[in-house]
Amino acid sequence: MLAMIAVGLWAAMLGRRATWLLPVLFPAAMVLGGALAWSGVPWPGVGVGVAASVVVLGALIAFEVRAPLALASVIVAALAVFHGHAHGAEMPASVSVAAYATGFVAATVLLHAAGAGFALGVRRFAGTLPVRAVGATIAAAGVAGWFGVA
Repeated sequence: MLAMIAVGLWAAMLGRRATWLLPVLFPAAMVLGGALAWSGVPWPGVGVGVAASVVVLGALIAFEVRAPLALASVIVAALAVFHGHAHGAEMPASVSVAAYATGFVAATVLLHAAGAGFALGVRRFAGTLPVRAVGATIAAAGVAGWFGVA
Protein backbone atom coordinates (compact mmCIF):
# COMPACT_ATOMS: atom_id res chain seq x y z
CA MET A 1 0.00 0.00 0.00
CA LEU A 2 2.81 2.43 0.86
CA ALA A 3 4.52 1.81 -2.48
CA MET A 4 1.33 2.60 -4.37
CA ILE A 5 0.82 5.86 -2.47
CA ALA A 6 4.50 6.67 -3.05
CA VAL A 7 4.13 6.24 -6.82
CA GLY A 8 1.40 8.88 -6.79
CA LEU A 9 3.47 11.20 -4.60
CA TRP A 10 6.59 10.88 -6.75
CA ALA A 11 4.63 11.20 -9.99
CA ALA A 12 3.11 14.46 -8.78
CA MET A 13 6.56 15.72 -7.74
CA LEU A 14 7.95 14.95 -11.19
CA GLY A 15 5.28 16.95 -12.97
CA ARG A 16 2.68 16.87 -15.70
CA ARG A 17 3.44 13.85 -17.84
CA ALA A 18 4.67 11.76 -14.91
CA THR A 19 1.54 12.59 -12.91
CA TRP A 20 -0.58 10.47 -15.24
CA LEU A 21 2.03 8.18 -16.85
CA LEU A 22 3.51 6.56 -13.75
CA PRO A 23 0.11 5.76 -12.18
CA VAL A 24 -0.90 4.09 -15.47
CA LEU A 25 2.39 2.28 -15.95
CA PHE A 26 2.54 0.79 -12.45
CA PRO A 27 -0.73 -1.20 -12.64
CA ALA A 28 0.06 -2.29 -16.22
CA ALA A 29 3.40 -3.70 -15.05
CA MET A 30 1.66 -5.22 -12.02
CA VAL A 31 -0.62 -7.15 -14.36
CA LEU A 32 2.46 -8.40 -16.18
CA GLY A 33 3.94 -9.58 -12.88
CA GLY A 34 0.64 -11.20 -11.94
CA ALA A 35 0.48 -12.96 -15.31
CA LEU A 36 3.97 -14.33 -14.72
CA ALA A 37 2.88 -15.72 -11.35
CA TRP A 38 -0.35 -17.16 -12.77
CA SER A 39 1.68 -18.83 -15.51
CA GLY A 40 3.97 -20.43 -12.95
CA VAL A 41 7.01 -18.33 -13.88
CA PRO A 42 9.17 -17.83 -10.79
CA TRP A 43 10.38 -14.33 -10.01
CA PRO A 44 13.33 -14.42 -7.62
CA GLY A 45 13.39 -12.03 -4.70
CA VAL A 46 9.74 -11.00 -4.78
CA GLY A 47 9.63 -10.25 -1.06
CA VAL A 48 12.85 -8.28 -1.18
CA GLY A 49 11.66 -6.43 -4.30
CA VAL A 50 8.40 -5.42 -2.64
CA ALA A 51 10.17 -4.25 0.52
CA ALA A 52 12.86 -2.47 -1.49
CA SER A 53 10.22 -0.68 -3.54
CA VAL A 54 8.85 1.02 -0.42
CA VAL A 55 12.33 2.13 0.64
CA VAL A 56 13.39 3.23 -2.85
CA LEU A 57 10.21 5.13 -3.67
CA GLY A 58 10.14 6.78 -0.25
CA ALA A 59 13.77 7.84 -0.64
CA LEU A 60 13.16 9.22 -4.13
CA ILE A 61 10.43 11.42 -2.66
CA ALA A 62 12.36 12.35 0.48
CA PHE A 63 15.37 13.49 -1.55
CA GLU A 64 13.14 15.06 -4.21
CA VAL A 65 14.87 13.11 -6.97
CA ARG A 66 13.90 14.59 -10.34
CA ALA A 67 14.60 11.60 -12.56
CA PRO A 68 13.95 11.91 -16.28
CA LEU A 69 10.58 10.46 -17.23
CA ALA A 70 12.15 7.49 -19.04
CA LEU A 71 14.21 6.51 -15.99
CA ALA A 72 11.28 7.06 -13.62
CA SER A 73 9.17 4.84 -15.88
CA VAL A 74 11.74 2.03 -15.79
CA ILE A 75 12.05 2.26 -12.00
CA VAL A 76 8.29 2.24 -11.46
CA ALA A 77 7.65 -0.57 -13.94
CA ALA A 78 10.42 -2.77 -12.54
CA LEU A 79 9.16 -2.36 -8.99
CA ALA A 80 5.57 -2.96 -10.07
CA VAL A 81 6.43 -6.37 -11.53
CA PHE A 82 7.45 -7.50 -8.03
CA HIS A 83 4.15 -6.28 -6.59
CA GLY A 84 2.16 -7.92 -9.37
CA HIS A 85 3.96 -11.22 -8.97
CA ALA A 86 3.30 -11.14 -5.23
CA HIS A 87 -0.40 -10.48 -5.81
CA GLY A 88 -0.59 -13.15 -8.49
CA ALA A 89 1.10 -15.75 -6.31
CA GLU A 90 -1.31 -14.98 -3.45
CA MET A 91 -4.46 -15.33 -5.56
CA PRO A 92 -6.82 -17.96 -4.17
CA ALA A 93 -7.53 -20.79 -6.61
CA SER A 94 -11.28 -20.24 -6.26
CA VAL A 95 -11.15 -16.67 -7.60
CA SER A 96 -11.45 -15.51 -11.20
CA VAL A 97 -8.16 -14.14 -12.55
CA ALA A 98 -10.02 -11.30 -14.28
CA ALA A 99 -11.92 -10.32 -11.13
CA TYR A 100 -8.80 -10.56 -8.98
CA ALA A 101 -6.71 -8.50 -11.40
CA THR A 102 -9.47 -5.90 -11.70
CA GLY A 103 -9.57 -5.59 -7.93
CA PHE A 104 -5.87 -5.11 -7.39
CA VAL A 105 -5.60 -2.72 -10.34
CA ALA A 106 -8.53 -0.62 -9.11
CA ALA A 107 -7.14 -0.47 -5.57
CA THR A 108 -3.72 0.46 -6.93
CA VAL A 109 -5.09 3.29 -9.08
CA LEU A 110 -7.02 4.70 -6.12
CA LEU A 111 -3.89 4.63 -3.95
CA HIS A 112 -1.89 6.36 -6.70
CA ALA A 113 -4.61 9.01 -6.94
CA ALA A 114 -4.54 9.52 -3.17
CA GLY A 115 -0.77 10.02 -3.21
CA ALA A 116 -0.84 12.37 -6.19
CA GLY A 117 -3.79 14.31 -4.82
CA PHE A 118 -2.07 14.77 -1.49
CA ALA A 119 1.18 15.90 -3.13
CA LEU A 120 -0.53 18.34 -5.48
CA GLY A 121 -2.76 19.80 -2.78
CA VAL A 122 -0.12 20.14 -0.09
CA ARG A 123 2.54 21.46 -2.46
CA ARG A 124 0.24 24.30 -3.49
CA PHE A 125 -0.07 25.56 0.10
CA ALA A 126 3.06 24.36 1.90
CA GLY A 127 5.67 23.54 -0.74
CA THR A 128 7.45 20.23 -1.12
CA LEU A 129 8.71 19.81 2.46
CA PRO A 130 5.58 18.04 3.78
CA VAL A 131 5.58 15.71 0.76
CA ARG A 132 9.27 14.98 1.28
CA ALA A 133 8.56 14.26 4.95
CA VAL A 134 5.90 11.74 3.95
CA GLY A 135 8.43 10.18 1.58
CA ALA A 136 10.96 9.90 4.41
CA THR A 137 8.31 8.30 6.60
CA ILE A 138 7.46 5.81 3.84
CA ALA A 139 11.15 4.93 3.41
CA ALA A 140 11.57 4.53 7.18
CA ALA A 141 8.50 2.29 7.34
CA GLY A 142 9.98 0.21 4.54
CA VAL A 143 13.27 -0.17 6.39
CA ALA A 144 11.46 -1.02 9.62
CA GLY A 145 9.32 -3.60 7.83
CA TRP A 146 12.33 -5.04 6.04
CA PHE A 147 14.14 -5.66 9.32
CA GLY A 148 11.04 -6.82 11.18
CA VAL A 149 10.93 -3.79 13.44
CA ALA A 150 7.35 -2.87 12.58
